[in-house]
Amino acid sequence: MKTAIIGGGPAGLYFAILQKKQWPSADITVYERNRADETFGFGVVFSDATLDNFEKYDKPSYDRITREFAYWDDIAIHFRGNEHRIGGNGFCGCSRRTLLLILQDRAAELGITLHYEVDVDDESQFADADLVIIADGANSRFRERYADHFQPEVDLRPNKFAWMGSTRPLDAFTFIFQETEWGPFIAHAYQYEPNRSTWVFETDPETFERAGLADKTEAEGAALMETIFGWFLGGHKILTNRSIWRNFPMIRNKRWVMGNKVLMGDAKSTAHFSIGSGTKLAMEDAIALFEAFKRDASVSGALALYETGRREEVEKTQHAADVSLVWFEHLARFWDFDPVQFSFGVMTRAKAITYDNLRLRAPDFVQSVDRTFAQHVRNSGFDVSVDEPAVPMFQPFRLRDMVLDNRVVVAPMDMYSATDGVPGDWHLVHYGARATGGAGLVFTEMTCISPESRITLGCTGIWNDEQQDAWQRIVDFVHGNSASKFCLQLGHAGRKGATKLMWDGIDRPLNEGAWDVYSASPIPYFSDSQVPRELTREDMALITTQFVDAAKRGDRAGFDMLELHCAHGYLLASFISPLTNRRTDEYGGSLENRLRFPLEVFDAMRAVWPAHKPMSVRLSATDWAEGGVTSDMAVDVARLFSEHGVDLVDVSAGQTVREARPIYGRMFQTPFSDQIRNEAQVATMCVGNITTADQVNTILAAGRADLVALGRPHLVDPFFTIKAAAWYRAQAIHCPQPYLPGKEQIFRNSVRDRQDLEDLKIKGRPKTRAELKMEAAGKPLAAE
Repeated sequence: MKTAIIGGGPAGLYFAILQKKQWPSADITVYERNRADETFGFGVVFSDATLDNFEKYDKPSYDRITREFAYWDDIAIHFRGNEHRIGGNGFCGCSRRTLLLILQDRAAELGITLHYEVDVDDESQFADADLVIIADGANSRFRERYADHFQPEVDLRPNKFAWMGSTRPLDAFTFIFQETEWGPFIAHAYQYEPNRSTWVFETDPETFERAGLADKTEAEGAALMETIFGWFLGGHKILTNRSIWRNFPMIRNKRWVMGNKVLMGDAKSTAHFSIGSGTKLAMEDAIALFEAFKRDASVSGALALYETGRREEVEKTQHAADVSLVWFEHLARFWDFDPVQFSFGVMTRAKAITYDNLRLRAPDFVQSVDRTFAQHVRNSGFDVSVDEPAVPMFQPFRLRDMVLDNRVVVAPMDMYSATDGVPGDWHLVHYGARATGGAGLVFTEMTCISPESRITLGCTGIWNDEQQDAWQRIVDFVHGNSASKFCLQLGHAGRKGATKLMWDGIDRPLNEGAWDVYSASPIPYFSDSQVPRELTREDMALITTQFVDAAKRGDRAGFDMLELHCAHGYLLASFISPLTNRRTDEYGGSLENRLRFPLEVFDAMRAVWPAHKPMSVRLSATDWAEGGVTSDMAVDVARLFSEHGVDLVDVSAGQTVREARPIYGRMFQTPFSDQIRNEAQVATMCVGNITTADQVNTILAAGRADLVALGRPHLVDPFFTIKAAAWYRAQAIHCPQPYLPGKEQIFRNSVRDRQDLEDLKIKGRPKTRAELKMEAAGKPLAAE
C-alpha cells in the first residue's frame, strides 16, 4: 500500500509508525511544511490512561516518551488567596517539540520517508497513492478546499487565549484565577520538562479589550502576564513562541472521508485545552485508523470503519470539552462563590469527576466542601452541624414557610392513568410510595385546569369537586405517612392537547373524540395535528379564571406548593417561544410581550395562593431549535418571574417544536439550571437524566441547583432517597414506623457495603505514574 500523509504532527506520524510496523512493505511518505525541529507551543499533556494506550501500540516510542515526561498527581487551584490541591489525577507532560522529535526518529527508524519544508498545495501529486491522510491542522487548507463535501463547522469561542511558557517549576497541574483592574484572567499551567512549564492564559473578550491586549505585541502581552501572575512566578520569566492571542476554534466535520482521503487530528476535530485532549485525540485517531485497517484491508472498508467506529468517542470528548470551556467562559457566575465551592466547581465542571470520585481521592477536600455547604445552610437559619455535616443532598431547604428535609425531588411524571381527570388508586399508590420513600418534595404530574386543557384522556385534572376530593385523599396520605412536601403542578396542554396516551403514540392526535385545542398562534405541532385556534382576549380571561379556580382547589386539597407549567410547548410555553408565537398584538413580538399572558396567569394565581406557601414555574430553558428560546433568554424569563414573586424555577428544556435537536447526556439540562440560578439569582430545580445520589451531591455542592429532581430512577425505586441516606449515613431521614426495621437493616448493611466498595475501588486503582515515580525516586520528578 502507498500512503501519503499531509502534515507531520502527532496524528500523521503516529499512524505512519503503526502502519509501517504492522505492514513493513507499506510505502509511506510524510510531508510537513515546517522544519523538523520547528513547532509552536510548549508542552502537551496526557493522562495515565492515554499512556497505557501508547504502551500497547508502540513500546519503543512509549519508552522514549515516558523517559522525557514530567509527572504529577495533583491539581492545584488558586482562587482569592486560597489554594486547594486534589490528588490522584495521574497526569504527565512533555515538550511538544520533544514529542515530535521522538515520533520523527521512530518513523525514520522504521523506514518511513519524511519530507520537511514541503508546502503541499496540490494533492493531485498523490494520484498514485492508495491512501491520503489529511492531517494539516486546525487551519487545514484541504478541508476547506473540499468544504462542500466534509461540511466543517468551526465554532470560534468568545474567550481569548495565548499559549506561552515559563521557567517556573510546577509540581501540579495548576489553575490560577486572578482578578485584575480589567477583569479576570486564568492561567492553565503544568510542567513538561525540568525548569520548563506550559502556561495557557485565558480571559473573556471584554477583559481582553480593557487590558489593551489587542494593541500589544507578543512581548508586551507576555510582560503583562508576568505582571499579573508575578506573585506566583516568583521572578521566573514568561516565554513566547508564536504566542498570539486568539479565539479557540471548536472544529467538527459532518464527513471525515472523501474517496481515499481521510481527515485526522485537528483538521478533523478539536477539543478545548481546558481538558488537555488535543494531542490525545490526534494520536488516538491514528490508533483508530490503524485498527480499522487491521479489520478490513481495503481502503474503502477501513475508512468506513474508522469514521463510524471513531465518531462516538470523538464526540464524547468534544462534548466534555464543550461543557468545560463554557464553564471557563462564564466565570462571572461563580466569582462570588466561596473558594472551596469554587474549586469543587472547577474539578467537576466537565462531569467526568464527581462528588464520590473526589471523596475517594481527596477526602479532606470533600469534607471541606461538605462543611462549606453546611455553613451556608446554617447561615440561612437552620441549626445544622458544620463540624459533622450531612452531605449536600440531605441538607434542609426552605421556600417561604415550607421546609424540606432534604434536596431530593420526585420529578413531575405524567401517569396517563386518570378517568375523567380523577386520580385513582394508581395515583394514591404511586405518590404515596414515593413520599414514604423519603424524598423531600414530591410533584404531581401536570394536572389540568379544564377538560379541554388535557394532553390525553388519561390526564389528571382539578376542575371539579370529585377531582379535588380525590387529590385531597392522596395529599392526606402523603402528609400522614411521610415528611415529604407535596407540590401541585398546574398546566394547559394548548396545541399539544387531544392526543393519544404516551404508549399509544406520544403527541399523536386522537383518531376520534378529539376536542378543540388552543395556542398563542394557529401553528400545528405535527403537520397532521389539529390546527390550534389562536387565543382571543376573552379566551385568555377564561383560562386565567380556570387557573385561579384550580389554584384555590389545590389549596383546599392541602398541597404545600404550587407550580405553573410554562414549558414543553404547552399553552403558556407557546406564548413564550418565538417559534410558536407569531402574534402581532400586545401578546406577541418582544419577550416582554410574549411573557405578558403567562405572567398575568401567574399573578392571578399568586393572588389567591396563600402567601406563606411557595410557587414555582417550570420553564424550557432552550427550544433546541434555531430562532427559539435560548438559555440567555431563559435567564431574562426567570428574572421576570422572580420579580413577580416566583420562589423557584423548575428548569427543563425543549419539547416545543418537532424539529428540535436536543443534545442528550448525563445531567444534560443541569447547565441551564446553573446559568439561571447564578445569573438570575433565583433558586432553581434541575432535572434531566440525573440518575444517582452521587450526581445529586455533585450538582448541589457545585452550586448548579438548589433542588434536584429525578424521574425515571423513582419509577423503579420509590425508596431511592432512603437508600441514599443509608449510604451517606444520614440518620435523620424520615421513615414510616412500619418500615423502621427495614431502615435499620439497610443502615447497618450500608456501612459495610460502602466500605467494601471503597476498599475495592482503592485496591483496584492502579498507581499513577507520578506515584510510582515518587516511590522510585523519593520525590516528584516535576518538582526537580
